[in-house]
Amino acid sequence: MGQTLFDKVWDKHVLHGNVGDPQLLYIDLHLIHEVTSPQAFEGLRIQNRRLRRPDLTFATLDHNVPTVDIFNIKDEIANKQITTLQKNAKDFGVHIFDMGSDEQGILHMVGPETGLTQPGKTIVCGDSHTATHGAFGAIAFGIGTSEVEHVFATQTLWQTKPKNLKIDINGKLPKGVYAKDIILYLINQYGVDFGTGYALEFTGETIKSLSMEARMTICNMAIEAGAKYGIMQPDETTFEYVKGRPYADNFERSISEWKQLYSDKDAIFDKVIEMDVSELEPQVTWGTNPEMGVNFNTPFPEIKDSNDERAYQYMGLEPGQKAEDIELGYVFLGSCTNARITDLIEASHIVKGNHVHPNITAIVVPGSRTVKKEAESMGLDKVFKEAGFEWREPGCSMCLGMNPDQVPEGVHCASTSNRNFEGRQGKGARTHLVSPAMAAAAAINGRFVDVRKVVV
Repeated sequence: MGQTLFDKVWDKHVLHGNVGDPQLLYIDLHLIHEVTSPQAFEGLRIQNRRLRRPDLTFATLDHNVPTVDIFNIKDEIANKQITTLQKNAKDFGVHIFDMGSDEQGILHMVGPETGLTQPGKTIVCGDSHTATHGAFGAIAFGIGTSEVEHVFATQTLWQTKPKNLKIDINGKLPKGVYAKDIILYLINQYGVDFGTGYALEFTGETIKSLSMEARMTICNMAIEAGAKYGIMQPDETTFEYVKGRPYADNFERSISEWKQLYSDKDAIFDKVIEMDVSELEPQVTWGTNPEMGVNFNTPFPEIKDSNDERAYQYMGLEPGQKAEDIELGYVFLGSCTNARITDLIEASHIVKGNHVHPNITAIVVPGSRTVKKEAESMGLDKVFKEAGFEWREPGCSMCLGMNPDQVPEGVHCASTSNRNFEGRQGKGARTHLVSPAMAAAAAINGRFVDVRKVVV
């Protein structure tokens, strides 16, 4: 019997345990940030343990980092978490992409950009959106703080192997429709839990045609479908992305192994979902989880249960309204989902020569300093600033509101982030998840418009 891509990578890393039981996996790369690592480091100190593989552990600062003045951290807890990680990295010999450094940024940007993220690896981080790295053909998943400590001490982790779900996506994306729309549509159609207990392998001609940045967007939100893992077969697009990056010094030696990372033709998946994107429309969420979304021109649905009723009340919306009826106040271009260079380029095409609507506060937060510098070398910062956007320093920013960047209470925000939970972007904030192009067009028009009529 053939194996799936996920099975091949998993089985290669099993150190102990039988199929069907928890198995001990070797971890190739451990990424850490300031929020979920302090307790784990303290656990090592209490037990007088050393860090097992500091050379496979890399840190960055992202969740709490201010994006206007990064060194002016007014929140005491945020400042404590940041300075604690800096001290822990020094004490335990961990390489840190520190405040203001050339590589600093959101973890799920830094890993791929530095070449740390590579096909066939097992990658963990105390952050649920670690699934992003699966776009490279890696098994990547978020872990809890106690698990962070376990990896610190042993470079291993006990996990139960999930089932395999293939999502076969074909067809040519229409103009004005993007990777973000693919994953939002899937979650809208199948729910926020259809991936629970599965590793999602995204396949098909549509996936093959996507850039690595777009592939990362899809795997990033596998967690919003209830899955811990999203994975894609590495191909020439993957290899070309990794080649020449600072930590990809074993590239030529590894590429022959990477080419073996694919699901065999006779591999059996536990479940298969098929999707044709040929007539896919831009997506907009109306509610308080990613499942609560619609095609741009589709009216918001009738109330079917108490969750819908609560969501409508929180969002200040009603069934039968459409996305264009929402009175927006904020637009956020950023997050580990959509703050890569291709996202900013796409948005800039819509922004150029226009101006932000007077009712809108619009901010652009590159996901990393690497992206920020590249965007500035292309003049994108000028395009956004001349249009009335705020051009910020890299960080998680308004995605989760653990820093000064928050949406005011009761205000609707068009956001390129990954979650629209209650209070996610600030107390009482009302979040609508969209693609970067949709967000850019909304900033200019003051409300959502059909971006298919805007892009050229």
